Amino acid sequence: REVWKRDRTPAQRVPPPPRAAAPRRAAPAALPAPRGSRRGAPPGDAPRAAPDAPPPPRAGPASGPPADGAVWIPELRAPRTPGEPVPVKLPATLALGDRLPPLPESPPPLPGHPLPPARAADRRTWCDIGYREEGTTGFLTFSFPGGAMSTDHCRRLLDAYRAACSRPTSVLVLGGGRDFFSNGIHLGVIEAAADPAAESWANINAIDDLVEAVLTTTDRLVVAALAGNAAAGGAMLALAADEVWCRSGVVLNPHYRLMGLYGSEYWTYTLPRRVGAAAAARLTADALPVSAAAAVEAGLADRTIACAPQDFTARTAHLAGRLAAAPGTPGRIAAKKARRERDEAVRPLDSYRAHELARMRAVFDDPSAPYHRLRRAFVRKERPAATPPHLRDPRPRRPDPARVTGLDAHDGAAGPTPC
Repeated sequence: REVWKRDRTPAQRVPPPPRAAAPRRAAPAALPAPRGSRRGAPPGDAPRAAPDAPPPPRAGPASGPPADGAVWIPELRAPRTPGEPVPVKLPATLALGDRLPPLPESPPPLPGHPLPPARAADRRTWCDIGYREEGTTGFLTFSFPGGAMSTDHCRRLLDAYRAACSRPTSVLVLGGGRDFFSNGIHLGVIEAAADPAAESWANINAIDDLVEAVLTTTDRLVVAALAGNAAAGGAMLALAADEVWCRSGVVLNPHYRLMGLYGSEYWTYTLPRRVGAAAAARLTADALPVSAAAAVEAGLADRTIACAPQDFTARTAHLAGRLAAAPGTPGRIAAKKARRERDEAVRPLDSYRAHELARMRAVFDDPSAPYHRLRRAFVRKERPAATPPHLRDPRPRRPDPARVTGLDAHDGAAGPTPC
């Protein structure tokens, strides 16, 4: 802050929050002035406004501008009070609540008006959802802090996905940045809500809507490109795509048990479809991490890409371009449509969703369910009293390649096939 004050270059300034201010209804009561870390905060072109006026927020993040542009701050956490639980990390505008003056939203670019690759590469304005095209390949990128996707995140990403599907492309790539792909619902926003059960229900339905849209896309191939880890509902979002490409260092956690949840996101359809019923039951019960190489061996993923995180976007674009240009791609799209119709005739997607959500609703509405305690402990960084039971096995055992649920399978695996 002192550096910004000494800089004489004209720029918008974010005023410090007042000491006493009532938070928005969805924010925790009596929220102290939040602290945000600029480490890793994405830069961007500052939205122009009157001097000394705060820039408009953008769907959750707030902008704190140094002299040469803007620094978007996606999330904030209130300072910790000694002896009190760790405050919940929240999207910046939610954490600030009424400390922010009324400001118009700064809308992100829409997929209906994609930027050419050259302009997209030069653009400095940060957004958590973006879209670009290269030939007949579309790239829908998203980056949510910690991979957590709130109800709002899911709804905005669904709007962007639908807009991307209106474009004349034959391949659509989801993800592709260097951060987490997704870790499912946003436990922090749920914990801070006035009614966590209701927010849990809204969030799970919003992410289910997104997964359903991916599953029912039959006019193009969809690729989930995982530069970073994915877990729980985020892993199931990836499995809804036709192909899953993982950077070689990625770890998947395709399970929900450690949060006391049955799970949704159509996992009872997509997971057995990829690995078989027995392996699906084992993966969700063991609740152990799966390396990228092990995921390919098990059928959870289709390809590993051995590269540095900063090179993943370019490597993915190259492979996606080859896929779009392949002679067999139109036939694959037609076969995909026919398979979806056959599967729907056997058991409608709505049936999977209804079954999963009935199990989830029972947990959300039960105040004594372990989910509420586990969620609170997770977002407030409570230290566990002992090693979790699923990790406590004193018997030494050799890695079983058939289980492919540990990092040991990755350590001993052969290198990925060159692209």
